[in-house]
Amino acid sequence: MKALIASGSGRYADPWHPYAQTSPLIAEVLETAGFAVEIDEDVDRAMTRLEGVELLVVNAGDPWRSEDQGRTPAAAIDGFAEALGRGVGVLAMHAALASLRDYPDWAPTIGALWLPGVSWHPPMGPTVVRGLASPAGGPLGDIPVDDEQYLQLQPVGRSTTVAEHDVDGERFPAVWVREAGRSRVAVDALGHDERSYASAEHRALLAALARWAARAPSA
Repeated sequence: MKALIASGSGRYADPWHPYAQTSPLIAEVLETAGFAVEIDEDVDRAMTRLEGVELLVVNAGDPWRSEDQGRTPAAAIDGFAEALGRGVGVLAMHAALASLRDYPDWAPTIGALWLPGVSWHPPMGPTVVRGLASPAGGPLGDIPVDDEQYLQLQPVGRSTTVAEHDVDGERFPAVWVREAGRSRVAVDALGHDERSYASAEHRALLAALARWAARAPSA
């Protein structure tokens, strides 16, 4: 199975998320889960290189907040749409909820987005994310992790919540899965920086999400 990680750099970078450090950590998890992994630090170029890829991972930021907004090539937008049409698996990580804003298929694919002025997160720190159900079915234990909690995201369509935050008695989706056309899509709103991937429970969940999205055969 081949996985391609589109990692934030250039206009997809930001001052808050160390994509150059977290993308290799994601790659390590995926390799352990049986994927052959490549990291492409040109996000738009990655979208033109999806032929033969079973899993697209987006670990990138908001291009609309960059001083160099640039222009998204039509070939990149079309490449992503074509990959969805054939059923590529998609795994969106953390800030990807505010990324690929020029791609008309992105928000409907991942099922939610960060809405400036509405979405927010408390200060980063140790928390326990409440597990609900594994993406492959069956119970999921809680996930202790040092991370941000994304709250008040704007839903787009319906999704199945895998894990959730509990903040002041109110519950918010933290991890979810859904189907978009022929594609399976997993969204992991955790993963702010290296500390998130120090959690064995988070790594295990990430591997399960990736294998589910890529329709990997059972081990």
